[in-house]
Amino acid sequence: MGETHLRKRREDEKSIQSEAPKTTNLQKQVGLISGICVIVGTTIGSGIFISPKSVLSNTEAVGPCLIIWAACGIVATLGALCFAELGTMITKSGSEYPYLMEAFGPIPAYLFSWSSLFVIKPTSFAIICLSFSEYVCAPFYPGCEPPKAVVKCLAAAAILLITTVNSLSVRLGSYVQNIFTAAKLVIVVIIVVSGMVLLAQGNTKNFENSFEGSKVSVGAISLAFYNGLWAYDGWNQLNYITEELRNPYRNLPLSIVIGIPLVMVCYILMNISYFTVMTTTELLQSQAVAVTFGDRVLYPASWVVPLFVAFSTIGAANGTCFTTGRLVYVAGREGHMLKILSYISVRRLTPAPAIIFYGTIAIIYIIPGDINSLVNYFSFTAWFFYGLTIFGLIVMRFTRKDLERPIKVPIFIPILMTLVSLFLVLAPIISEPAMEYLYCVIFILSGLVFYFLFVHYKFGWAQRISKPITMYLQMLMEVVPPEVAPE
Repeated sequence: MGETHLRKRREDEKSIQSEAPKTTNLQKQVGLISGICVIVGTTIGSGIFISPKSVLSNTEAVGPCLIIWAACGIVATLGALCFAELGTMITKSGSEYPYLMEAFGPIPAYLFSWSSLFVIKPTSFAIICLSFSEYVCAPFYPGCEPPKAVVKCLAAAAILLITTVNSLSVRLGSYVQNIFTAAKLVIVVIIVVSGMVLLAQGNTKNFENSFEGSKVSVGAISLAFYNGLWAYDGWNQLNYITEELRNPYRNLPLSIVIGIPLVMVCYILMNISYFTVMTTTELLQSQAVAVTFGDRVLYPASWVVPLFVAFSTIGAANGTCFTTGRLVYVAGREGHMLKILSYISVRRLTPAPAIIFYGTIAIIYIIPGDINSLVNYFSFTAWFFYGLTIFGLIVMRFTRKDLERPIKVPIFIPILMTLVSLFLVLAPIISEPAMEYLYCVIFILSGLVFYFLFVHYKFGWAQRISKPITMYLQMLMEVVPPEVAPE
């Protein structure tokens, strides 16, 4: 009787062990629909609802403004197609990071991770959550500006919530992304349909002489492109989670081909809707274009707009956290960041340490006052790395002919995108020189100091300090290195 019971228990234990994963690694849980939602959800944030006037202020006319929005969508699509080839050729998460590593070696890849992890990505995450917080607080403080302390505390709470969700489960993070993407598409449809109805009713006055008074200078057009492409930023987000895509050779390019044109159509139609009820002067004077549109068209249900704008911003923040956490994870895995950042939760199979690190940096950026100007000056850095990555695609056509390319874009597309990136980096600096651009370059190059001290030479004292910290965090968070089976 006892032997039978013991034998049955051993068989049960073997059955459990056979069903357990042999390695703790990121799981392929993101399908086509979730992939499209990641692209749409991270691209459509607060920008199109709040500040389309940034493009209009540089063109000063309706016609060129709409052309810029369409052209920015085409540029984003072509850039994403280049990244689709890279993503199916090098199936590693982290987007630009592994591609730069493969094309040019560790130093450019490290400088990208250095710039992204400490400035570009966390500041964007912080500003998105601050925008969400301001819209949530506004109804509770009618007629006055909400206290900064309240806004910052709510933004920090939003970062903590999003970080927790994405640390707990990849599937839960995908579900949250899908829900908020659906919510933001609802308000997009409401604005577009309302605008088309008004247009059909004859509200076309603002489209007459739509090119009159427009700016045609190179500087003005470049700045208009800069602001428009900022709203499209997110077109490469799916490449950050390539290792978690089911059938990436199919779902990565399909998500791009469906998601980005969908965003482009939404942006153009929403701008047309705005111009059906606002003149160029009124639009430029509006603090939140979508809210002004709602007050004029949807009253007394205008409260729907700020509610769904809040949904849109929190969805964009969730998508940013979901994807950028993988960049931290890959940088840690390559030894360019603390090794603990590459560890994976034993129970949740998520890169929890990387996500928590990213969220912590974002909360730190909430503490200062206004960081929008900082992000504006650092945004040209993003296009520098976009251009360098796409140029790497051209280089690998000759240096890495052995790599399998399930998708191969015509060579003129990466050449064109490299030239566009070069234009976008240089044009704002030439048209409006500022010391802040020099500060950005100095910060990027300062990463070389940390690279040679902690990565290339790997000083022993640094290893002795980091080892006990890594062991403590490993026990506290129940995480293990990737590709290592739990005992």
